[in-house]
Amino acid sequence: MKDENLVQAVDRALAILETLKAAGEALGVTELGARVGLHKSTVYRLLATLARHGYVEQDPATERYSLGLKLVELGTAVLERLELRDLARPYLKRLMEASQEVAHLVVLQDGEVVYIDKVECPGPVKMYSQLGRRAPAHATAVGKVLLAFLPKAQVDAILARGLPRLTPHTITDPERLRRELRLIRERGYALDNEENELGIRCVAGPIFNHTGQVVAAFSISGLALRLLPAKLEELGGLVRETSREISARLGYQPAATGVPCAL
Repeated sequence: MKDENLVQAVDRALAILETLKAAGEALGVTELGARVGLHKSTVYRLLATLARHGYVEQDPATERYSLGLKLVELGTAVLERLELRDLARPYLKRLMEASQEVAHLVVLQDGEVVYIDKVECPGPVKMYSQLGRRAPAHATAVGKVLLAFLPKAQVDAILARGLPRLTPHTITDPERLRRELRLIRERGYALDNEENELGIRCVAGPIFNHTGQVVAAFSISGLALRLLPAKLEELGGLVRETSREISARLGYQPAATGVPCAL
């Protein structure tokens, strides 16, 4: 049955990549066309596009094509994410048990946070959150803690897209957000005071890799009536310590300043 949602050009480009993978060697345009059932002019255009973005490489001497290093980069990113989930999960479980609230793990993608793991607290009240769900970085504790430790150019690019208001508490002024990011760097954790969803508060910490780059964030989230200011401050200390522990497992060694980067 034909899938009406398929994009033909993308489907054909992926068929070329799969064919090169299966071949295990470089192939010419004519041979590739025969294997995927496409005219060589179509294959040539698809290969030119893939080569431009690094997904295939052409040998100048033989003019044959093989898989490009961009695919290694993508595969490595996926593996790192899976490894990060496995590494972080015991810490998420510990945070959940200590707080009796839900713990999340997120990464930043295209200026938004993406939830990649979750440890739910047993009990009748469940918090709505889904793996794979996205949320604006500026309106979440996990997003703000990631922004706080990104290079200035990346933060500028994300803020330039706009800061939509999700609740009456959402920070929509860029300068106010920058001030908050400076505070987050100083104390080592971020707060979401009903900025993404009314009735929900969160406290979040960063995760750094061996190069000092912030690669993920984690949070404790719960109902605002339970996570009062005093409780958030108490959990902030736990989050800060957990941030140090997970980052150390990834080979992170804090610089003398204690701040990997600054706006």
